[in-house]
Amino acid sequence: MNFNRFLSDIFLIAACALPISANAQNSLIKSSLAGPVVTTDQVRAELLAWAPEGVEPGKPVWLGLQLAHQPAWHTYWKNSGDSGLPTMLEWQLPAGVTAGEIAWPTPKKIPIGTLANYGYEHTVLLPVPLTVAPGFNAPQLDVKLKASWLVCRLECIPQEGEFTLSLPARGSTAASGTLFQAAFDAAPKPLPTGASQIEISGKSLKVSLAGLPATLQGKTLALFPETGGVVEPAGAWEQAWEGALWTAQLPLSSQRTGSPARLPLVVAYNDTAWRIDAPVRGDWPAVAAVAVVSPALEAALKAAAATPPEGLTAASPRSSQPPLGLLAALLGALLGGLILNLMPCVFPVLAIKVVGFVNEKSRAARLSSGLAYTAGVVLSFLALGALLLGLRATGEQLGWGFQLQNPAVVAALAALFTLLGLNLAGLFDFGGILPGRVVNFQAKNPSLNAFLSGVMATAIASPCTAPFMGASLGYAVGLPAAQALAVFGAIGIGMAVPYLLASALPGVARLLPRPGAWMVTFKQLMAFPMFATVAWLVWVLGQQSGIDGAGALLALLVLLALAVWSFSLRGTARRAIATFSVALCALGLWAIGPNIVKPVSTPVAAASARWQDWQPGRVEQLTAQGQSVFVDFTAAWCVTCQYNKKTTLTDAAVLADMDARNVALLRADWTRRDPEVTRALAELGRSGVPVYVFYKPGRAPVVLSEILSVSDVRAELARL
Repeated sequence: MNFNRFLSDIFLIAACALPISANAQNSLIKSSLAGPVVTTDQVRAELLAWAPEGVEPGKPVWLGLQLAHQPAWHTYWKNSGDSGLPTMLEWQLPAGVTAGEIAWPTPKKIPIGTLANYGYEHTVLLPVPLTVAPGFNAPQLDVKLKASWLVCRLECIPQEGEFTLSLPARGSTAASGTLFQAAFDAAPKPLPTGASQIEISGKSLKVSLAGLPATLQGKTLALFPETGGVVEPAGAWEQAWEGALWTAQLPLSSQRTGSPARLPLVVAYNDTAWRIDAPVRGDWPAVAAVAVVSPALEAALKAAAATPPEGLTAASPRSSQPPLGLLAALLGALLGGLILNLMPCVFPVLAIKVVGFVNEKSRAARLSSGLAYTAGVVLSFLALGALLLGLRATGEQLGWGFQLQNPAVVAALAALFTLLGLNLAGLFDFGGILPGRVVNFQAKNPSLNAFLSGVMATAIASPCTAPFMGASLGYAVGLPAAQALAVFGAIGIGMAVPYLLASALPGVARLLPRPGAWMVTFKQLMAFPMFATVAWLVWVLGQQSGIDGAGALLALLVLLALAVWSFSLRGTARRAIATFSVALCALGLWAIGPNIVKPVSTPVAAASARWQDWQPGRVEQLTAQGQSVFVDFTAAWCVTCQYNKKTTLTDAAVLADMDARNVALLRADWTRRDPEVTRALAELGRSGVPVYVFYKPGRAPVVLSEILSVSDVRAELARL
């Protein structure tokens, strides 16, 4: 499947779970038992009833929720398509009366970007039959309904309402009869199976229907599968008439999770529809591994979308939904952690650890190393998560990657990676400069090295936001502490899994060449990614503290290299040169060290002819003037941000499209701590960068994927 398409689909679905704008907040409804009608800015919902012969056993009794949508808004069918959520009805009825399933009216296909949904616009009635048991003799039927629906335009708003209604047991409610009768007339009519059949044809679903009215021959029909996740709702499909037989061929979903033995379908032409529930013939094709993950994540995000953000004036969320939302966050965190292993500062550590298996003959020792590394990674992520949550609880406006917003931390990491690079290059050996007791302790505890390697990998990789992590981290910071820490732990597990598996599989060591000179060469080669990381950290510091800060750090790193080299010397010269170099380091730290933490007087992301500095209220000011806005939430220490900037945000075609549509470009820099930027990210449901957002007057913000592509950005621009 197309990876960019997969990411765009996931984030479009996830957008329903984001905090919504102030205007949308006002349209969330409050629970009410006042009567049968609830009204929001998007929907008028009314509970109706029809009992033409009174409420008696064996007599027809119907209830129904009527939803009248404002223009451009819609709710969803029982199979919502690529995204969305069906309307849910929870009844409270007296003893002896039970409610059946919704008699779903025929939906319409609603295209949403590259996706397609099934739902309803304008006005729709969702009828529900009641069964009255013998012996029911109450003077009236008291009905209570708790309904929840997801109403969408470009943004989605979860809404709930509570309704009450009393029906006289011996009276008639003929006033609603016309509405129910119209719903029954428009409902799909059963189509006898007869010569009709549904079968698997390669990667397609072939439908052949017989018995349709002869007046339809040659007409183009619409088709709606009642089971979700089987076919591609937005995929191209073919249909044809072979005499009185209508055939259609639909593409199976590349993210299919089920292989149903029966598949109910609805076909429609204008206001008339037919339904068939037939067995599926043939063998379902195998499902790719990624297809198992994607729909689970999508389903979880759908469920999370139905839960209003904390603090809004909506009815209480259903208790079954938070675990599903948490599951989505855990899956996203796990996938993001796996991708973090590809960072240039993490991959060398992982590679050197795996190559070390050549000299380790004991399987138990390899597994012990893998477990220690995993513990170092997971515990480090938990510690960072706990620190972040603790600081936020005290009122600090912090987000993911907060540690690299401190220039002193950046400088310390640059020093650490300089030492590691010099060690790998062969300039010195830690055993030659560390005290003997430390060396002996290290030799007796090899797992400690693995543990510290995990801590080090986490320290530099944690600020990088991989795909799937942005929504997970944004969701996590609003959870209770235990659940939030579970998300941070899932990132650590995802990052540690490759090395843990390599340590547990005996075949990995056998695949490596025998020990030899190549190991020295490989070790020295891995020094250069470390030095590249140092260069990046110096550049990050330059963004935070200016050219003087970057220059001071470079000078101190040179003095640090001199000091560690002096300790590797032998003979009488070692003491004198080492003493001199340490004194020189101390003098340099005193003289120029303060430049490292000195903030620059001008904004880091200086405005250019195209890009303006983001300021609180600037987006609202521009959209109020009718202008669309694109905001790049970025940071110098964010590797993904710099990749997107070089590959997509400087692309000539993208910039030309921005100019053609008069899109204002704002850059919100988070390199240094900025509570206002943190607050803006939180409003978008994010806790780290990169975040890319389109704002257009009259619609909710559109959040793009963390990994940008030229085609995705241009496609979103085309929708403006």
